[in-house]
Amino acid sequence: MRLLLLSLALITAHPAAAIRARDFGIAPGPMPTGPLNAITDVPGMAVGQVTLDRGDTIRTGVTAILPHAGNIFAEKVPGGIFVANGFGKLMGLSQVRELGEIETPILLTNTLNVPEAAAAIIEHTLSQPGNEGVRSVNAVVGETNDGGLNDIRARALSIADARRAIAEARPGPVQEGAVGAGRGTIAFGYKGGIGTSSRRTPEGFTVGVLVQSNYGGRLILAGVPIPPPPGKTAARVSADGSIMIVVATDAPLSDRNLTRLAARAMAGLARTGSAFSNGSGDYAIAFSTANSVRRTAARRAASTAYPELGNEATTPLFIAAADATEEAIANSLLAAEIVTSREPGTDETRRAVALDQALIRRLLATAGQPAR
Repeated sequence: MRLLLLSLALITAHPAAAIRARDFGIAPGPMPTGPLNAITDVPGMAVGQVTLDRGDTIRTGVTAILPHAGNIFAEKVPGGIFVANGFGKLMGLSQVRELGEIETPILLTNTLNVPEAAAAIIEHTLSQPGNEGVRSVNAVVGETNDGGLNDIRARALSIADARRAIAEARPGPVQEGAVGAGRGTIAFGYKGGIGTSSRRTPEGFTVGVLVQSNYGGRLILAGVPIPPPPGKTAARVSADGSIMIVVATDAPLSDRNLTRLAARAMAGLARTGSAFSNGSGDYAIAFSTANSVRRTAARRAASTAYPELGNEATTPLFIAAADATEEAIANSLLAAEIVTSREPGTDETRRAVALDQALIRRLLATAGQPAR
């Protein structure tokens, strides 16, 4: 059996309670977080996750993000999408850009299970009371390729799995790390995954971010370069990969300014050392949960004036999105644990190691960061 050569002295297992960036003093920006420091700090938000960990080859899952608890198709939310590099399969992109609306839950999964996730969204939407006459559904599904740890060709995620993630979506704490759509992801050669964070602006609005990290480059935490995993050089860590970033806010924004808000998430991504490589899919989706801008059937049928923050008022939200994205990515890495699998059809063991917590503390302390 051909095993990866790893220095076990530098691999730290995570305890049951997830480690987060703030446990290391990593707290980008001046704004406070919401109570949970999660996307679910935005009122009405819910997240559901199903993790598939089967046998020695299946390491994948699905993460569902719901803008509100009602019938999203009947009460659409304004939304915008920004693409920094489009090597990806973001389903639903063109209609969101055209109409500026999101009408379904957003699901994140692996590249080859996008169809199953979309089918789950469609089934969920058609089954909701009031949608009996619906004949078109713009399912929004984001993905990253977890084939480095998961037998992605097995397409293990079922429609039922994805529907369960939607059905089990709840407000409250969000599990991070190697869970849901982040079960099989790898970032900077380390185990990536799901991460989340939030910010409260001085005006009282909340911006929440959730990421599915699976990309490459040269990892930076709180401005401090982090070396590649043991046994690897920077040249051997792929710059390719992808990330899905979901940004939610309760600020009343138009789809135009939500697109601008999504773009600012890329500033947070850049701070972490992303290569934005040719083979990466770097996507951000932003939406507003504010009741005042929700696209209800009555409002869509009439000439409607929606309240909207002016351009001059968006700067705090832009800063919040960048800072929360940076921290959500750090959380996705720091909360992840070692994940192993087997290369399908071989005896080769595949492994993604977690960040060494002791090493991170030393590096931050050496750089003068307030690591706790």
